[in-house]
Amino acid sequence: MQLLNHEQIANKVTRLAMEILERNTGESELHLIGINKRGMELARRLIEGLRTISAAPFEVHQLTISPASPLDPGPVLEGDIRQLTGKAVLVVDDVANTGRTLFYALRPLQEILPKKIEVAVLVDRRHKTWPIYVTYRGMDLSTTIGDNVLVNFEEDGEDVAILE
Repeated sequence: MQLLNHEQIANKVTRLAMEILERNTGESELHLIGINKRGMELARRLIEGLRTISAAPFEVHQLTISPASPLDPGPVLEGDIRQLTGKAVLVVDDVANTGRTLFYALRPLQEILPKKIEVAVLVDRRHKTWPIYVTYRGMDLSTTIGDNVLVNFEEDGEDVAILE
């Protein structure tokens, strides 16, 4: 079942970018950390949206983690993590389910002291069994545990979020 089509996803990204900017107007810079491929694509789109409404500096970083086995080999954050010390950080993923992946994605940030950490997702499934709070969500969705939400960001512009 289709949850969001391309236009709806684009609208949600625009709205999320505005919300993020509203809550971070006092920040000198904002660092977005995209989790894996789809979280990174959402982070890139958020950066595009943010840059259309603000000249503030925004940086994007890739975090790679295995959702099935988050400690093996563990989350890997590209670049020098020390540059995030004292900065506002936004962790971005496509879908939040139990919060486990997001929980382990925060592990590299424990090596430094960011000013603040927020979380943005396109779809929040509300099945949190891990202590994660989603700050920005494009869509809230109540599903059964057995359901799967898949977000496809396509280069041809036909993005879609579906419930399997």
